[in-house]
Amino acid sequence: MEIKVGFEITYTAAQATPMVIMLSIHPSRFSDIVGTERIVTKPDVPIGFYRDSFGNVCGRLVAPAGGVTFHGSALVRDSGLADVVNPTAQQVAIEQLPDDVLLYLMPSRYCETDKLTDVAWSLFGNTPTGWARVQAIVDFVHKHVTFGYKHAHHMKSAHDVYEQRAGVCRDFAHLALTFCRCMGIPARYCTGYLGDIGVPAEPDPMDFSGWFEVYLSGQWYTFDARHNTPRIGRILMGTGRDAADVALTTSFGRMTLTKFVVVTEEVAAA
Repeated sequence: MEIKVGFEITYTAAQATPMVIMLSIHPSRFSDIVGTERIVTKPDVPIGFYRDSFGNVCGRLVAPAGGVTFHGSALVRDSGLADVVNPTAQQVAIEQLPDDVLLYLMPSRYCETDKLTDVAWSLFGNTPTGWARVQAIVDFVHKHVTFGYKHAHHMKSAHDVYEQRAGVCRDFAHLALTFCRCMGIPARYCTGYLGDIGVPAEPDPMDFSGWFEVYLSGQWYTFDARHNTPRIGRILMGTGRDAADVALTTSFGRMTLTKFVVVTEEVAAA
């Protein structure tokens, strides 16, 4: 199948403002892009692209006084298969983990393992290790947290989500991956496109989505605590320790978001 993705995002600014954007498709999906991915600005501003320490594609620019609009579009080939499910995947002993994976056991800005370790062990200490334990965590978070855009707050941490029991997709991911880290399972945050493909369309406007990956049996597997079901058509944009590492835009000055439109839809076969 082929999936059309894109966005239109507008910021206003009183003065010229340096920015960093992370709006590109992740390098792991480059070979699936049909033609080229297009990211342009209005007014036309040069963007210098680079890779960050996690391997994500970032762009740096200076938005002019008055503001800037970002337009992005791409056509992406996809297998049409749902997220991989492997109940036999095993937890890897910490002493056997690759060096570059250890980072995803550590606390981070939104994932306070120190505050949630006792809670995690009290909830999941008696569950089977490996895939079954991760699924038990996802099941708990899915039931424990109520989804709603009105619950969104950029400063909300995993501990806040556990106590407030409400949030958006990134909050579900933060709490679930923090519990995984508490149980010695490396977990990283993911952001990207996830359209209503193979499922009933949701009434809310399309948005970028947040999920997470865990390291089991020597590879990364996708889990989604908000939806808690394998989904079709995820298109990864970035990975990191938590949402702070994959911010879509970062401005070094005061800017106001005035338009935010995301498109993710399956292209009908000819």
